[in-house]
Amino acid sequence: MPQAPAGRALPERKPFKKPIHGQLYVQVLVAIGLGAIVGHYWPAFGESLKPLGDAFIKLVKMIIAPVIFLTIVTGIAGMRDLGSFGRVAAKAFGYFLFFSTLALIIGLIVANVVRPGHGLNIDPATLDAGAVARYADQAHETTVVGFLMNIIPNTIFSAFADGNILQVLFVSILFGSALAVVGEAGRPVLSFLEAVSAAFFKLVAIVMKAAPIGAFGAFAFTIGAYGIGAIANLAALVATFYLTSALFIGIVLGAVAWANGFSILKLVRYLREELLLVLGTSSSEAALPSLIQKLEQAGASRSVVGLVVPTGYSFNLDGTNIYMTMAALFIAQALNIDLSLQDQIVLLLVAMLSSKGAAGITGAGFITLAATLSVVPSVPIAGMALILGIDRFMSECRALTNFIGNATAAIVVARWEGQLDREALKAALDGPAAPIAAQPDPAAGPGDREAVTRD
Repeated sequence: MPQAPAGRALPERKPFKKPIHGQLYVQVLVAIGLGAIVGHYWPAFGESLKPLGDAFIKLVKMIIAPVIFLTIVTGIAGMRDLGSFGRVAAKAFGYFLFFSTLALIIGLIVANVVRPGHGLNIDPATLDAGAVARYADQAHETTVVGFLMNIIPNTIFSAFADGNILQVLFVSILFGSALAVVGEAGRPVLSFLEAVSAAFFKLVAIVMKAAPIGAFGAFAFTIGAYGIGAIANLAALVATFYLTSALFIGIVLGAVAWANGFSILKLVRYLREELLLVLGTSSSEAALPSLIQKLEQAGASRSVVGLVVPTGYSFNLDGTNIYMTMAALFIAQALNIDLSLQDQIVLLLVAMLSSKGAAGITGAGFITLAATLSVVPSVPIAGMALILGIDRFMSECRALTNFIGNATAAIVVARWEGQLDREALKAALDGPAAPIAAQPDPAAGPGDREAVTRD
């Protein structure tokens, strides 16, 4: 080792920093741009790239069920007091109910003030009811009772085979609670699951290397199939929805974050890789495993993250709720249907139920809208044909808002429970955007975790 001259210290070596082109968020951003170019100038070729996006989402969905199971089971089994699990669940559902209802109300208010459908003067007789028949059928099949019954899988293994998040959540909670009650006799099982968990989170890091390819294919397909021009025809609705969602994140979630000691803008920056992935694939599920990992890395306890995030994916859909009431009023305005205050209150109450009834279903935003309109006879379901062409572009904003809402909820509930390492959170949000980390030692508390950079 070289020796420093007397009285002088050797210059401190700076840690190795990955070049900007090697950062995942940069790669995904470039892929989205290239996908937009390909889809716009060569639409047929862009449409043919759909399998790239589908394959990546299937890769991620392949590991979602085991990641949720391992995170929840090891988190609950590691609790000394199972009563804290009940408190976490109660606080999480209280948070979900309040903010998801608030999102519905905000969508309703903005649609009444801005009136994005006013002046279109669409004749209901010209609508193509067949275009939305499939969604209407799915909506009729989806009831609250059916949804609750569907939480219970036919067998423990069928929950994993079907990849149903709520069923996996249900099985995980039961098994984790049983393992905690067993006590010391279950310690070998817990140790084994913790080791398997570390391997699965390393698998997450490997799978995420394919994110730019998936984002490229998915975005090229979206632009190629629907075209930028589809937005122009209904620009008022798209712009109103995007602006409302941005204000919801910045003002509502920003205030919640500020009250709980962190910045929503710093959280968005910390999760930028995942957000770009959600934007590129129009699927918040594509970033679910790495969201769980990053929230743990930011100091939220495994037990809280494992319960709040997967549950929030079904019950805390802020973006979807804003979309539902706004789209319903847009259709009514476009068809020159005047909804009274009583009609709008009924619409709001129905939307509160239907937004839970179709949770976890692919294309849930459009299906829940169909379910809502089917109970509100004043607005014909056929009116959904007006927004069918732009729903893909709306789904991206829905997914982004849902994703940020669930990340915020997990940190807030962890703080309420005293299971948030504030120093780790500050370090994560103030530092450079953290790469997907190797899974921390599950036995360590939030304060004992060390961030491990990706290979």
